[in-house]
Amino acid sequence: MAPDNFVVLGASGGIGSETCRRLRSLGSNLLLLGRDQDALQHLGDELAVPSRVVDATSLDEVTEAVLAESHNLGTVNGIVNCVGSTLLKPAHLTSAAEWHDTLTTNLTSAFNTVRVGYQVMKKSGGAIVLLSSAVAGLGLANHEAIAAAKAGVEGLMRSAAASYARRQIRVNAVAPGLVQTRLSAPVWSNPKQLIASQALHAVGRIGQPQDVASIISWLLAPDNDWVTGQVFGIDGGLSTLRVPQKRVP
Repeated sequence: MAPDNFVVLGASGGIGSETCRRLRSLGSNLLLLGRDQDALQHLGDELAVPSRVVDATSLDEVTEAVLAESHNLGTVNGIVNCVGSTLLKPAHLTSAAEWHDTLTTNLTSAFNTVRVGYQVMKKSGGAIVLLSSAVAGLGLANHEAIAAAKAGVEGLMRSAAASYARRQIRVNAVAPGLVQTRLSAPVWSNPKQLIASQALHAVGRIGQPQDVASIISWLLAPDNDWVTGQVFGIDGGLSTLRVPQKRVP
């Protein structure tokens, strides 16, 4: 059986790099796309797969990179967007530039992923996985911009899943809680904030990149081709559970 071929945007980030390692360990071929040239090159060398520096918010750059490399990669079976940012500010302290950057980084990059995903998989089918967040469905203070952007990602996902279902293109999203990556370091590197964040998650810990990578790889697998239009909460119970502080006897 021929190996699957996947494109990963945001490949050099914490969740993106762990997703790449997991997919590669399963025998998949990969194309790594991202902005951090050094980290991307290092990961590409580690996994012995091609990489290209692109701005995921530019439709032209993403399309050109994927189309150019797909000739070598072969039939694309799936594309993942692990691009993201975070902004912990209330609306009245969020500048116009911060608002625009948050929407562009998270929502526009997801839209570009769907656009190019359809272009390369419209004849063969496949899977698109987008990155949302638990805050999209929660009323957490000081998350207005990122919550709006990620809620947009979920709306985009559902509509695209409906549009392309008859093309056998599945579109899903994962919505993590707080995950220990470089991006979230300002939160988890502060001992007091870490304790508070752990308490918000029912299982008593924040997430690790592999927690999210495992469900992304599952959603990409052809065996799971009856799953589309869904948001998968990978958040330690953050979005759905409130547990007592003391352990149940």
